[in-house]
Amino acid sequence: MKIQFLGAARTVTGSCFIVETDRARFAVDCGMHQGSDAIEKRNRDMTPYDPARIDFILITHAHIDHSGLLPRVVRHGFAGPVYATEPTGDLLEILLLDSAHIQETEAAGRNKRLLRSGQKGDAVALYTQKDARAVLPRIRRQKYGEAFSPAPGLTVRFQDAGHILGAAVVELFIEDGGSSQKLVFSGDIGRPNQLLMKDPTSLSDADYLFMESTYGNRNHKGELESLDELGEAIAYSYSRGEKVIIPAFAVERTQEILYSLHLLMMDGRLPSDMPVYLDSPLAIKATEIFRRHQGYLDAETQALLRKGEDPLNLAQLRFTATTEESIAINERREPAIVISASGMANAGRILHHLRHNLWRTGASVVFVGFQAQGTSGRKIVDGAQKIRIFNEDIAVGARVFTINGFSAHAGQSQLLEWLSSFKNKKMDVFLVHGENSAQKILASQIREKFHFDVEIPDYLDVLQL
Repeated sequence: MKIQFLGAARTVTGSCFIVETDRARFAVDCGMHQGSDAIEKRNRDMTPYDPARIDFILITHAHIDHSGLLPRVVRHGFAGPVYATEPTGDLLEILLLDSAHIQETEAAGRNKRLLRSGQKGDAVALYTQKDARAVLPRIRRQKYGEAFSPAPGLTVRFQDAGHILGAAVVELFIEDGGSSQKLVFSGDIGRPNQLLMKDPTSLSDADYLFMESTYGNRNHKGELESLDELGEAIAYSYSRGEKVIIPAFAVERTQEILYSLHLLMMDGRLPSDMPVYLDSPLAIKATEIFRRHQGYLDAETQALLRKGEDPLNLAQLRFTATTEESIAINERREPAIVISASGMANAGRILHHLRHNLWRTGASVVFVGFQAQGTSGRKIVDGAQKIRIFNEDIAVGARVFTINGFSAHAGQSQLLEWLSSFKNKKMDVFLVHGENSAQKILASQIREKFHFDVEIPDYLDVLQL
């Protein structure tokens, strides 16, 4: 049996691991590479994937860095089933079509610029909405904890990863060459005690563990401290008559921010005359999917819903589904909270809100999730004085808040706590889905505390088990 690392290897995005046994060749995740131009070029090269030879794909969760290349592999010959949990299947339907729309729009924009400069307009979308729709009939929905066999000699179980709605840890039981082995792919491990989501499921055994390490070098702020900091951002901009701009992923992060605003409202720290705009058609649809799958939410949220209290709703919440409604937000000179995508500020409507507000000294920009290297969000977080948006240099005059306590990823100590439940001391650990600097620190901690063998694979490395 061998495994090749086609993404999330010494970087955070592009999660994909090709597993090859004597009876099947399949993928765990099929994510889009995001960040710098060099990283994103990997999305174009289908040679390592060899899509026609992939028998099936297991998706840990719906985030685009774990699922976003599904339309492209289908376009290039993949014809097998895609296994995911029930909520993940529903989320894929909206996320992949949205991603395809972005690909088509960006290609059309590049062609206009090329033609205006006298060049040939030959930019081609990474994939189209037609490609995305071709994925949907292939999705096979599974429940947490139920074993299924996608190929001879293989048994799979999805367990709750506690990350976003439907996110899974993948348990793989493999009969290969006359021996039995258990592989565990963590996907993205959630932060315990976060709003909406249940805590990650603890596992006790594996022969090989492929474990995420996004925040392997640091811990998050506490939940109450993060809520206070969000309240501080709101008070700062409200008192100055400006806007709070929150780049947020459409799935889970947006819903957790809505929940947090609900808590601030209940505590009297959200002004009743300060509108909250959810400016993301995708996030609006995702919020409805959260409501549809209430059984996957944590006990506290379910209890609130039974009492008729909806933590994803606010009296001043406004949904802006159309482009015209989105434009109107910045035509109004009033304090407001704007939640918009993308979460790394590298595409979508959030760029328009940053263009209108980033330079304003009374405005706030609140980052509530991981910002990959090369993205506009990362540049702002790292202290850039200006950001290039729509071919215009925009000064960073707004107050910038980075609130990692809202992260859906476990911090360093939480990763170590999750790992501590594994009892097989001969288990090999492979750190994936993290920047190399964070992985080195986490690897050192794991060796010191648990004495596991730890490796940090690189892009395109092949592991022979």
